[in-house]
Amino acid sequence: MKIYLDDKLVSKEQAKISVFDHGVLYGDGIFEGIRAYNGRVFRLNEHLDRLWDSAKAINLTIPKTKKEMEKIVIDTLLANNLKDAYIRLLVTRGVGDLGLDPRKCASGPSIVVIADEISLYPEEFYEKGLEVVTSSLRRVRPDTLSPNIKSLNYLNNIMAKLEAIRAGVIEAIMLNTEGYVAECTGDNIFIVKNGELWTPPVSAGALDGITRNAVIEIAKNKLKYPFKEAVFTMYDVYTADECFLTGTAAEVIPVTCADSRAIGTGQAGKITLHLMQEFRALAHSTGTPIK
Repeated sequence: MKIYLDDKLVSKEQAKISVFDHGVLYGDGIFEGIRAYNGRVFRLNEHLDRLWDSAKAINLTIPKTKKEMEKIVIDTLLANNLKDAYIRLLVTRGVGDLGLDPRKCASGPSIVVIADEISLYPEEFYEKGLEVVTSSLRRVRPDTLSPNIKSLNYLNNIMAKLEAIRAGVIEAIMLNTEGYVAECTGDNIFIVKNGELWTPPVSAGALDGITRNAVIEIAKNKLKYPFKEAVFTMYDVYTADECFLTGTAAEVIPVTCADSRAIGTGQAGKITLHLMQEFRALAHSTGTPIK
């Protein structure tokens, strides 16, 4: 495996950063998870736009142009001979000292690109659906840390993930401080009620997901399903006809049970399956060519 690290492609064993990097010491950095399908990188421009937005929000200057970063991603895929892959792109604040002051990171930001194969959930869950629980941990308030900053500090999500694991499932729904559904530990959430699609707005604490937006476009523009961004509670999840999650790694995956309550018929719903099929068709046929 070849990993891009600060202008070099190095082996996995050589891919090391300093213990004084603020990304290690404080989670001071940003990332994107990106997918490639059939020799194309899906929505790479949108991912890079979001990376730059995250950088601006934390006052971090990325030492590359978007065009240069695009080439870095493509070159990393070519070096690993990958046409289907998960790509993790990280930008850290860089090497500083043990203090918080980012001005001490005089060497500048560090860039890492990892390309590998990934399967976030076993294939059986795409057929029978996931069981989820509600986390007792609230999503960090947007006025404290915006959910749209893809920060290297993912402790809020990890703690909720641990609750899911202790409950014997692999995903948890996270509520905001007002008690409304925000998102899951690594995915956006949608429900279907009487043929209408709902998802929490970004203002409720949800990430403005790339896959989320692709599914919304498919639902509204191609399939003409009624759709709205709306705040809702776990009551609405329990009484929904269908529920599914979206994310770069997860794609579109059904949820058939929440807190021991069957959702709908307890099987993946027709609208969910339709959106799964349409999303996969889109992802496998569009994107930035790997060449």
